[in-house]
Amino acid sequence: MTPNQADWPPITDDEPRLVTETGVDARVAARIEPVMNAEGFRLVRVRLSGQNGATLQIMAERADGTMTVEDCEALSRMISPILDVDDPIDRAYHLEVSSPGIDRPLVRRSDFARWRGHIAKVETSVLVGGRKRFRGTITDVDDQAVTLFRDQPSMGDENTNQIPFNAIADARLILTDDLIRASLKADKAARAARGLEDEFDEFSGEGPDPEVS
Repeated sequence: MTPNQADWPPITDDEPRLVTETGVDARVAARIEPVMNAEGFRLVRVRLSGQNGATLQIMAERADGTMTVEDCEALSRMISPILDVDDPIDRAYHLEVSSPGIDRPLVRRSDFARWRGHIAKVETSVLVGGRKRFRGTITDVDDQAVTLFRDQPSMGDENTNQIPFNAIADARLILTDDLIRASLKADKAARAARGLEDEFDEFSGEGPDPEVS
């Protein structure tokens, strides 16, 4: 199912994220998110990992869902001085700015609404119907919850699960051929609206990963 951008919910900079960070990641997010919003970017996720020494991953996008290589470079230049001054991380690290990717995390209500009709994996912080892990097609989104129609139900399990947003600990889209096609189409439309060239190869559907190392 290809999302129709005309039907996508309006995006506002102050739409709260359902899934947020803790510890050092939360301190970084608190410092950079207001600046990002002021410049037209939306924070998706902050994650400090120990890979290759220490890597601080900032995952971001514009309100229309695009995130070009140039956007990543601009955002990296924007937030580096902030982190240098505030210094929320007590060790040397490598800054990596990237787009959410096709199998993206779902961190806002509007993310679920935009990708209705595609398969997501959701983990909750508390038991919901006796479970904490869910997988299925996003069929409905309201102010309080997302509904998934399970694509791999076990014998005797409910086919449909309604998951309250305030119980979600982690959620992301599952990579499928339909999602790839829908994502490329949505990205192409958004880039055209911004007057940008299409980064993806017309025949292979492949393009550079918008990531700054």
